[in-house]
Amino acid sequence: MPTRAGDEAARALLDENGDYRAPTVDAWLARALAAQSGHYAAAARDTAVGLLPVPVRAHAALLAALAHTGAPVDGDLEFVGRLAQADPAATTALAAWLDTAAAVKGGAS
Repeated sequence: MPTRAGDEAARALLDENGDYRAPTVDAWLARALAAQSGHYAAAARDTAVGLLPVPVRAHAALLAALAHTGAPVDGDLEFVGRLAQADPAATTALAAWLDTAAAVKGGAS
């Protein structure tokens, strides 16, 4: 299902009301953000991204970085979400490192 404007607000409302299923919804949002699909492909992307929690943004960054390495990102990658929840800063740093490694490798071919 494609993301739409307001998905971040709906996530926050569900979280406030205790009706929120974080791993499932956050994984869906992170995948859409990493793929820059749906609402996250639009011009409003930067504003929307700012409304997401840091762990979701870290999750998306690592998924995107893994894709840049050529690794398949369509399998069971729930560990990425767990890493992002446990330490978003380290997850984002790993994503940056993987992006750099992929760029170096791509330039060396």
